[in-house]
Amino acid sequence: MKIKTMLKATAFAVAAAATQAAAQDMSELATAAEAEGMLSTIALPHSWCGYGDVIANFKAKYPNIEVNELNPDAGSADELEAVRANKGNTGPQAPDVLDVGFAFGPQAKGEGLTMAHKVATWDTIPDSAKDADGHWYGDYYGVLSFVVNTDLVENVPQDWSDLLKPEYANAVALAGDPRASNQAILAVMAAGMAQGGAAGEGSGQAGLDFFKALNEAGNFVPVIGKAGTLAQGATPIVIAWDYNGLAWRDTLEGNPPLEVVVPKSGVVAGVYVQAISAYAPHPSAAKLWMEYLYSDEGQLGWLKGYCHPIRFNDLAANGAIPQELLDALPPAEAYEAATFPTLDEQAANKSVVTGGWDSVVGANVQ
Repeated sequence: MKIKTMLKATAFAVAAAATQAAAQDMSELATAAEAEGMLSTIALPHSWCGYGDVIANFKAKYPNIEVNELNPDAGSADELEAVRANKGNTGPQAPDVLDVGFAFGPQAKGEGLTMAHKVATWDTIPDSAKDADGHWYGDYYGVLSFVVNTDLVENVPQDWSDLLKPEYANAVALAGDPRASNQAILAVMAAGMAQGGAAGEGSGQAGLDFFKALNEAGNFVPVIGKAGTLAQGATPIVIAWDYNGLAWRDTLEGNPPLEVVVPKSGVVAGVYVQAISAYAPHPSAAKLWMEYLYSDEGQLGWLKGYCHPIRFNDLAANGAIPQELLDALPPAEAYEAATFPTLDEQAANKSVVTGGWDSVVGANVQ
């Protein structure tokens, strides 16, 4: 009995020491970050994944750190270009942190654009969604859906093939430029998979063919769709992540009413990833931001914005998710048919889509 008691006491002491050390490390990181005084983010619209509240809560927690928000509407390719263009710039135009599509993480690492950092909750992030060296790591995911202004669209489309119908003339838009936006690139992939294209080069080519037909039918609108264009009627149907559509629905408060539909086929789930710029002017603030995002508080902040945080299963197993957040999500069965394309499949699809959009579809999305 004494031996067991001693072993338990030793284990408790080791755990307590580790917790104390971690708290000390976090305190030292926060002190260093506050000394830097600024964090420069990029491509974080406040309606995307609840980022408005996430940023506000970070600022409330660390009031001595100014959050400098660069180009909220930038795409993943734009983010990498911002790092490249500011390698020698320590001013406010240089981003400290990135939130990019899955395929852009390895690209950024390969170009030497990222800095390794493993957050305290590193072990709870699935291995399939993170770089082993800590250069990038998954943050959240959702599925591509149709966001429909039901004041203007009487028959709400239920699948990709429906979008080709004459009743949707001048109605369908993407939520980004498919030559630069991860959301739009994967939308083309989803459309291609719905046409029978295999994930990768096959989905890319089939997706381009689909959008060529959509454009030739007069149904495609070459405008980047968002809440404002939906409300104005410029883009009555927008292909976007489910969490964006749900956030737009809440923002517009029924004026006009929006319906978010997960298509019957070609259901593609997309994981986004976080990374720290290798040239971050405020590296401590960048690391502190990551620690916040991957804490329970940060992960639940994304969930409030309808995004499935990457630590969702860990949070659920520990009973850390309030029931009201679970109830606010679309039905679980909407995600059952979802495909999570691999990095190789996404990279192959991206190459075909970005390289062929202009020649195949010929619509200049702006």
